[in-house]
Amino acid sequence: MQQAAAIDLWLQTAADEFGTPCYVYDLAAIKRRSLRLRQAFGGRFLLSFAVKSNPNPALLEWLRTQADGLDVSSIGEFRLALAAGWPASRLSFTGPGKREAELREAIEGGVGELVVESVREAVSASTIAVELGRQQPILVRLAPATVPRGFGDQMAGRPSPFGIDVEDSPEAVEAILALPGVCLQGLHIYAGTQCLRAEAICENYRNFIDIFTDVTDRHRLLPRTLVFGSGLGIPYHGGDEPLDLEAVGRDICPDLDALAARSCFHGTRFVLEIGRYLTGEAGYFVTRVVSTKLSRGTKIAICDGGMNAHLPASGHFGMVMHRNYPMHKVNGQGPLEPVTLVGPLCTSIDRLANGVHLPPVEAGDLIAVHSSGAYGPSASPIGFIAHPVPREIIIDETGLRDVTPSGRRL
Repeated sequence: MQQAAAIDLWLQTAADEFGTPCYVYDLAAIKRRSLRLRQAFGGRFLLSFAVKSNPNPALLEWLRTQADGLDVSSIGEFRLALAAGWPASRLSFTGPGKREAELREAIEGGVGELVVESVREAVSASTIAVELGRQQPILVRLAPATVPRGFGDQMAGRPSPFGIDVEDSPEAVEAILALPGVCLQGLHIYAGTQCLRAEAICENYRNFIDIFTDVTDRHRLLPRTLVFGSGLGIPYHGGDEPLDLEAVGRDICPDLDALAARSCFHGTRFVLEIGRYLTGEAGYFVTRVVSTKLSRGTKIAICDGGMNAHLPASGHFGMVMHRNYPMHKVNGQGPLEPVTLVGPLCTSIDRLANGVHLPPVEAGDLIAVHSSGAYGPSASPIGFIAHPVPREIIIDETGLRDVTPSGRRL
């Protein structure tokens, strides 16, 4: 209760000082999650943060103390990372549709590891590197033939734009090894996201280990880096049970140790690529109720931020059917009653919650949507209908600080 009251004080203050809608990120919570990840795996993994999950520049700058590297998925994210003080050598660059201009800028800029997702990309990278008189370190991304059940989004196990299908990898890897401008330094797999089942996570990682071992043995590689796409999920909806991270660690660490013991993996860095699991639960989306109405027996609260400011919470970010995010009325008390929360847009799909049970909601009240520290403003159509864009606020040891990117401030 004390922690909830403290959070509500921060959220109320953020709304009063900076306005709504806004996102509030608790850096202490992110730090605790980073420590928990390292402890659960006994330091066996380095942590690479996926910029796409939250590209706020101030957050990226602060993450230099919490993550070992950043994974970027566009040249724009590459520039953001450099501007946030990250050395290019600590960046990896993934994405299935890298254009030649992006490859050239990243290679010229000294990107640490270019993750190639096709032979075409590898050929383009090699050509550019030869022109520049250098050899670019690369990882080959592989797409497994199967993905365990339990992942919210499967990025392999079926036709996929991501990576090289494992069944095609023998010929593809041989072709890449023959290219003069690239140096194959490791392998990368990200097969699924948003999994809350420890046993499925471990099954997935064991599949990675089998593939890494098979490809390494076949091509007599000495990998410097193996990237495990984490797939670690967070509870977004009622009834979701949080992932037992410690159970994942207890189960998979012996397999990681057995892998590291093989001579070809002596000195290999095991990297865990994470996004929402690091920052998601540390963030809140705060929106203020503009007005309420009773429509055909349903109480509706109209808020100043909706789908335009938080697309995932509205159910339009890959969700098959809308399920309410966890949320609460800031400093709210009283008996719970159902209310439907909508945003300010002139469209019926602008809906944050259907029949969510909250204390009585009236105009002026603040609603805090939980699990909003990843896939927030940058994953939302903030330009749609030109409503005010959400502010981004961080809580650190000095208090509250507005870190809204300058290009989005009104």
